Amino acid sequence: MKTVAKVLGGVLAAEFLYLGTAKVASMRERAAHLGYSTTAYRGIGAVELLAAGGVLLGPVRPAIGRAAGAGLVLLMTGAVASHLRNGDGATEIAPATGTAVVATAYVATLIGGSR
Repeated sequence: MKTVAKVLGGVLAAEFLYLGTAKVASMRERAAHLGYSTTAYRGIGAVELLAAGGVLLGPVRPAIGRAAGAGLVLLMTGAVASHLRNGDGATEIAPATGTAVVATAYVATLIGGSR
């Protein structure tokens, strides 16, 4: 399970390091599309960067990894809700849904590996 956790954690960390950095740097149009202020969207980006760090620590500190993974599941649930609220289609919703599934699997591997 440790290998699976490391692979899933690497995928999540890479994704959220990229997305978080992009949101912190500037994504005004995307923020406006989802109904967020630029400041709020940058805050979401900062949370994503922190979660990426927590996910990277997961194999060494499973409690931190579980918390970061659970936070990403909640964050992606909010992303799906935002897309639905804005009437976005499956193409816009699928990445957040898929990421939530990967984050859930990551948390499950950490829980399974800690027994």
